[in-house]
Amino acid sequence: MTQLTITHVTRYTFRQDIALGRHQLMLRPRETRDLSLVSFALDIRPEPVLDWSHDVAGNAVASAVFPTPARMLEITAWMEVDLRAPVWPVFPIAASAASYPSTYSPDEVTDLGALPAPQYWDAKHRLRDWAESLVAAHPTDTLALLKDISNTITRDIRYQSRETEGTQGPLETLDRGWGTCRDFAVLFAEAVRTLGLAARLVSGYLFNPGGELVGSTDTGATHAWTEVFIPGAGWIPFDPTNRSVGSANLIPVAVARNIHQISPVSGSFSGRNGDFLGLDVTVDVRT
Repeated sequence: MTQLTITHVTRYTFRQDIALGRHQLMLRPRETRDLSLVSFALDIRPEPVLDWSHDVAGNAVASAVFPTPARMLEITAWMEVDLRAPVWPVFPIAASAASYPSTYSPDEVTDLGALPAPQYWDAKHRLRDWAESLVAAHPTDTLALLKDISNTITRDIRYQSRETEGTQGPLETLDRGWGTCRDFAVLFAEAVRTLGLAARLVSGYLFNPGGELVGSTDTGATHAWTEVFIPGAGWIPFDPTNRSVGSANLIPVAVARNIHQISPVSGSFSGRNGDFLGLDVTVDVRT
């Protein structure tokens, strides 16, 4: 087991005092069989009226309302977690789902809802054709197929950091041949969805103890990856950015159908053109 301390600071600066709109914060880690949350604290300046709730996916969401204008908004989240994910996990996949293609049970189909359905327009089915080209046989081993898709993304798509907000569509990432971790995650999720498998996007943190993982600084970073639902094993994490399967070095915070639903900090402000000076985000993940 590894105990980690994570500090995540988000700082907005403005030219003058401006009115801050409601902000939604998704910063509290999700507890799983591989992760326990030891402590969590938020420090927000200026001090807001803060309310907590859980969204439809069970994510902890803080809603911050600011009664007074401010020239700076600083949100600091401190957390301690116990990470006990094995490096080489074994997944107890149900016999009915061990080979692809397979089907979900009627209850699973109902509960999974839109998660097996692609979210991006693809009139010519280019992504489905790309994913099906990686199916070795019918039937084929389900886990091996998912690893092949993830590994192909790692091999063929070049990682490149991008400061601008937003996420590329999966076809855009394929055509460009490069992307960020969130672009990799969306491409993988959409690819497996075209094969009828349920996938959800995950945002959180990447622990990089050896410094060899992609998408992280030496001190750690926010990160995005994908989980696929396989009966028996449940939600299996895939990180195509780093060609990994399982939860080792991953600290999940929020899960959702679409990547835009799991932004760590989102909100608005009212001011004049030119009032916004900058955004600075720092993340520190250490033992």
